[in-house]
Amino acid sequence: MPLHLMLHLDLDGRAAAADARHAARPFLASPVREDQPVPPVVQDAALLLISELVTNAVRHTAGGCALDLCLEPEAIAIDVTDTSSAEPRPRRPDQRGEGGWGWHLVNRLGTDVRIRHHPAGGKTIHVLVPC
Repeated sequence: MPLHLMLHLDLDGRAAAADARHAARPFLASPVREDQPVPPVVQDAALLLISELVTNAVRHTAGGCALDLCLEPEAIAIDVTDTSSAEPRPRRPDQRGEGGWGWHLVNRLGTDVRIRHHPAGGKTIHVLVPC
């Protein structure tokens, strides 16, 4: 029977992305297939995507967000839910470090990127990171 481990966090404020990374690191180190840990390069990609999605949820919406992680046998499922119904818009990346890289990174490093809108408002951004 495949192993599925889950983690849920409610996040808010300036430290939300750091809090998410801090909680996700040991979670991502859990074995997903019979004592096989998630490879470090996959952990790094997942942490980067978690950081980008949580940062944008807190920065561009009113209220906090929720992070749900699921370690599946073949992938890490990342879901970030926020209070805004507005979809992310790709921006031209700024070479001086002024942003615009996040949505591009999500779509480059992740697979199965989907946006699910909720009837009462808000949305969930879903992305998989293949193991």
